[in-house]
Amino acid sequence: MSFLIQQVLMPVDQGYATVDVDIEADRITAIVPQNSPLSRGNQSFTVKGQNKLLLPGFVNAHTHSSEMWQRGIIPPLPLELWLAELYDFTPLELEQVYLSALGTAVETLLSGGTSVVDHLVLIPGQEIETVAAAVRAYQEIGIRAFIGPLIQDEALAKGIPDGDTKREHEAYLRSTSETLALMQEMIDQFHNPEAGVNILVAPTGIQLCSEALFEGCIELSDRYTLCRHAHLLETKAQKLLAQEKYGCSAVEYLNRIGYLNSRTSLAHCVWLDEADIKILAETHSTVVHNPLSNLRLGSGIAPILKYRQAGVNVTFGCDGAASNDSQDLLEAIKMGSLLHNTTELDYHHWITPRQAIKMASFGGAKGLNLADELGSLMVGKKADLVLYDLTNLSLLPRTDPIGLLVLGRPTNVVDSVWVNGEQVVADGKITRIDTDELRKELFERSQWMVNRQSETVRQLESHYRRVMGLLDYS
Repeated sequence: MSFLIQQVLMPVDQGYATVDVDIEADRITAIVPQNSPLSRGNQSFTVKGQNKLLLPGFVNAHTHSSEMWQRGIIPPLPLELWLAELYDFTPLELEQVYLSALGTAVETLLSGGTSVVDHLVLIPGQEIETVAAAVRAYQEIGIRAFIGPLIQDEALAKGIPDGDTKREHEAYLRSTSETLALMQEMIDQFHNPEAGVNILVAPTGIQLCSEALFEGCIELSDRYTLCRHAHLLETKAQKLLAQEKYGCSAVEYLNRIGYLNSRTSLAHCVWLDEADIKILAETHSTVVHNPLSNLRLGSGIAPILKYRQAGVNVTFGCDGAASNDSQDLLEAIKMGSLLHNTTELDYHHWITPRQAIKMASFGGAKGLNLADELGSLMVGKKADLVLYDLTNLSLLPRTDPIGLLVLGRPTNVVDSVWVNGEQVVADGKITRIDTDELRKELFERSQWMVNRQSETVRQLESHYRRVMGLLDYS
């Protein structure tokens, strides 16, 4: 199918230009001044772009879709204790996995995202079926999906430093070899970039993964040219743990074993020092900034301006919907930009709205090894496009369209979205699923609740407080 977007506003170096954009099949084939004879082809239909802004689709570069079932309920806790509560109440039904993947995709699309990186929590004993449920959801709705099955081979309690207390830990429910065999099966069954589904190797992080698991993931990544993903130094506890385990920083360790390269994206990266930043720049690794969850969990403020000044590629993620607690990419982009005005006195280093948009689109594509295919409005690139309604009340009065989009509080401003040249949002509505039915299912399969009691939090909290130097209480 081919179509023409007429008289649409798009950013150019010196401001904005009104252009016509030709799309044939899944590619941008021409971008020309409005009403140019070059843009009048045999398009199947035209899209009215007047008073609308065209941008490349953003990448929601780190999330955990199944956390949707617990958003708003987990109390203020640091990551290590927050995880304990999360896993005590993780959904164990495949239909819930499917529905929450749909919900994640809907919120991502309606806030400007065309791709999602889902660090997918797996149901024990139903790991393959878990991935299949998420794949089904993402293919039904039409978003470009990058699924990184969240794997580990060490028990949750091992993610907290021992400090002066040497603790014994129970074995994890799967061995390293069993976990890698599962990854092989998932790659064989589901990795299909032409169909919009990509599998990533995604060990959760140094805190819960053995060196053997990382090395197995490196081998799979190299054999199938897969992207790599992981959490990295999200909390101060993880920084302490890396020193306990390796006698060096987590970044040094990952570099030594060969995990870092241009296909590697790393979520959070809060507790890095100058030497770590230099390694990320040298290895061309990507940092995924998750400002809202970092604030929600008290993890800290990632030194994003230092990363950018060092030449590290940075993009944005929402993180899971129980640590954010939303999948609004525009909100994450705004917070991830403005937050750093407080960390740097020299305002020449602050992130501008245009830089933020490029980080969210091209930066995200680069982190997925797809910078040649996605992330910018250029002839020959994939037609992953978002059209914003500039007559929406939250984008008025008229000033700088991108400034309004990033610095304001946009509400229901996405008019249309195309992924791979197919329209998946039209007139602000998802086209391929019934969102009213999704809303009904999410409502009926959940219930109001408060004051849950997590047994695992109770077991871990005293040791956590001691090792982190916090006063005990009773």
